Amino acid sequence: MANLNGNSLLTGIYAGLSNTYSYLASQYPNGLTLDNITEARADSTKSPYINQTFASYLQSNFNSIDKDNDGIISSEEMQNLTNRMSSQGLTREELTQMYASGASGLSADTINNILEHFDEMDANHDGRITSAEITAYNVDSSKQEKMDEFANRRATDMSVFYGSESSSDSDSYSILSYRYKNSSSS
Repeated sequence: MANLNGNSLLTGIYAGLSNTYSYLASQYPNGLTLDNITEARADSTKSPYINQTFASYLQSNFNSIDKDNDGIISSEEMQNLTNRMSSQGLTREELTQMYASGASGLSADTINNILEHFDEMDANHDGRITSAEITAYNVDSSKQEKMDEFANRRATDMSVFYGSESSSDSDSYSILSYRYKNSSSS
């Protein structure tokens, strides 16, 4: 499995959400409504500056982000969302939704690896993965790969260990040469 950096992966998602929200909120001084997000996504003068993936996420999850149900996503509600995601992680559905709409910064291989190993990464089985869980999974995977690599190693060229008898060169060196260096010179 490719090494996934949990911090950079999820930090990119949080930053993308925050940046998209900030841009949209700056365009609508009376507050960011569902209609504003829909309008901005369709407006050709604004759409080049909007990450459509994150705007789509805000649009699709508007009601769950707007905790006070006033029809506006406030900066406090957005901060609460990114803080919750940062501390509690992302669900399989959130990751899939971020990826499905396109330019979330996740490659197809990365997201497929995460989704394929999601249950293994979710160490506390809460249905969410955090940066720490991704990092721990990578460490465990790398450790297991090294253990497998060394368990399957076998000596194929014993001359590396014992030296080569066919070598007439007195400078021939093996792993055991240091042990017999003084006794061969006498």
